[in-house]
Amino acid sequence: MREPDELRALVEQGLEDLVLTPELGGLAEPVRYALSGGGKRIRPTMCLATAEAAGADPVIALPAALALELVHTFSLVHDDLPAMDDDDERRGRPSTHVAYGDGVALLTGDALLAEGLRLALSYADGSIARELLDATLGMIGGQALDITGADIDLAELHRLKTGRLFAASVGLGLHVALVPEDAQAPWRAFGEELGLLFQVVDDVLDGDGYAARLGVDAARVLAADAATRARERLAAIPAETRVLHELVDGLADRTV
Repeated sequence: MREPDELRALVEQGLEDLVLTPELGGLAEPVRYALSGGGKRIRPTMCLATAEAAGADPVIALPAALALELVHTFSLVHDDLPAMDDDDERRGRPSTHVAYGDGVALLTGDALLAEGLRLALSYADGSIARELLDATLGMIGGQALDITGADIDLAELHRLKTGRLFAASVGLGLHVALVPEDAQAPWRAFGEELGLLFQVVDDVLDGDGYAARLGVDAARVLAADAATRARERLAAIPAETRVLHELVDGLADRTV
């Protein structure tokens, strides 16, 4: 099985080699700018690792993994806009709207979303595109809660805004590997734990969200509990899940 770093390298090369729709014209530059901002590529790496653990060559899962990363990047570009979170920096460099203007950034996010769906539709199995679409709609619903809800249920907010794409990272890998629906339950249970784990760890590092509401120590306990549940879910899967275990450990260790 490929190690996490090998899978991440596969994602990075796939993004570098990605052929964008010619009709985007000059919009291709800000699209590539948004995609080249770094990040750990956790979601697409999880997708490839899931596909391989379920018996598929991760190369076959690469379009699905890239589609997931494009949708995630779309959400970041739009989140940074002045009408949303109004963030001028993303990963240590100017946000897309600062570098190219608000209008171009808005269209860049649109293009990223459409290109992601185009990649998902490159598979003959329509369940792959449906998985991505359902997760995207859930993520958008979570973002809507974030910007409009006065009394926010953090668990529901992050189940949608963060959790749906993480759950889809597992679901997409299962569909690519042709895992039957009636055999997906233990995998899906694992995927449902990932969003909470990632979000709580992020909140601990940033000092907001769960850390602000519960306190840093309590948030660390919440993250540790989510990591424990994720490992328990993996233990119930009848497959070689060592790489997935390593990815979970990598997420949890960020609170140290």
